[in-house]
Amino acid sequence: MGFDPEKPSSVSLGQVGDSSSGGISLVNEPLIKEENHHSPENYSVLAAIPPFLFPALGALLFGYEIGATSCATISIKSPTLSGISWYNLSSVDVGIITSGSLYGALIGSIVAFSVADIIGRRKELILAAFLYLVGAIVTAAAPVFSVLITGRLMYGIGVGLTMHAAPMYIAETAPSQIRGRMISLKEFFTVLGMVGGYGIGSLWVTVTSGWRYMYATIIPLPVIMGIGMCWLPASPRWLLLRSLQGKGNVESLQQAAIKSLRRLRGSVVVDSSVEQVNEILAELSSVGEDKEATLGEIFQGKCLKALTIAGGLVLLQQITGQPSVLYYAPSILQTAGFSAATDATRISILLGLLKLVMTGVAVIVIDRLGRRPLLVCGVSGMMISLFLMGSYYIFYNTVPAVAVVALLLYVSCYQLSFGPIGWLMISEIFPLKLRGRGISIAVLVNFGTNALVTFAFSPLKELEYCSVDLE
Repeated sequence: MGFDPEKPSSVSLGQVGDSSSGGISLVNEPLIKEENHHSPENYSVLAAIPPFLFPALGALLFGYEIGATSCATISIKSPTLSGISWYNLSSVDVGIITSGSLYGALIGSIVAFSVADIIGRRKELILAAFLYLVGAIVTAAAPVFSVLITGRLMYGIGVGLTMHAAPMYIAETAPSQIRGRMISLKEFFTVLGMVGGYGIGSLWVTVTSGWRYMYATIIPLPVIMGIGMCWLPASPRWLLLRSLQGKGNVESLQQAAIKSLRRLRGSVVVDSSVEQVNEILAELSSVGEDKEATLGEIFQGKCLKALTIAGGLVLLQQITGQPSVLYYAPSILQTAGFSAATDATRISILLGLLKLVMTGVAVIVIDRLGRRPLLVCGVSGMMISLFLMGSYYIFYNTVPAVAVVALLLYVSCYQLSFGPIGWLMISEIFPLKLRGRGISIAVLVNFGTNALVTFAFSPLKELEYCSVDLE
């Protein structure tokens, strides 16, 4: 059964994006909206897990890279344990290593902006898995510094593609009743990856060439992610969007969308899948999705306002110092008196676990307390923690407890505010038609600022010590 544009829509405009759609909502409708105007959408729990799990592995791989790199920078600088002849790295070299993947993510977000709507979310995630795999192998086997950076860049491109495609694929394939929870849990997977990175890093940090094993350990996960994404169907919404815009055989794309919906929801929707697909087509057509968005539209009217808010959120996420604290946590703890690499990395694990717990708290209370109160309270706590961190380096460097308290407070407040709320608000404020490109620009700003802040930390830390020595 095809879609007849002359036939009235089976849902009203106020119901666009409801449980019958299985897709993203009206232009001014939140991306992760839990309301249902119809009866609850039928779906199989077992069928709903893979479309979340395999994209979420990409987020986990991103988090792992943060935790593992924070430990790898200790291992790779060790004259006895690095296992290389070029271990005598400058602060700039360390900054390049830590920020290398972020510059790659910057490239990945530019690529996503250009080709994501052409190849689709599924193929974008398959490409990301391939780049994760190649990047991890090249990094782990790097014979010289330049090859190491090449591997970091390749891995980072995979990160950029993942951070764009994963939330969109999850949003477009998850049942409406659990869509918001699934998107929020992606952040949980990122933090889980960080904890894993810190944990595995602490195991290898005292082993010769341990930094190589840190990156090699994760190699099976991109393989699993890639196989899983190859097995999963394309997003029904993306297929129908291509159909409406005349980018392929209309009948074939609609049949593919029906098959995709049946796989994503399970056998419980076999009888209603055709009707649901026709409703999605009607809804997409009613909000102008049949016309392809132009680049200029993102910089006009309400779209420009949404872009300003999104850019401001991700910019503030990064310039508060979050990348530096995560990537350099073991190094900060070493300067705080935990001189042994194992002590510093083990405390980093506790930081990661705290981050994991606070992320869970944020997911539970965010709808109850609201975005703004959590942001205000969290940012206030972050200001206090960063003031304590700076005071430790300048005035209280004989009191390591100050650095530890500052780190714990910072992680807690960040995960209650900018961590989950930033990307949640970004996913809600962009109009549907321009959401893909809007999120691409937000990811671009995020990783661009992230890379600069992360790169600058190591040279600035060394400069601070030089100034203290001169005094």
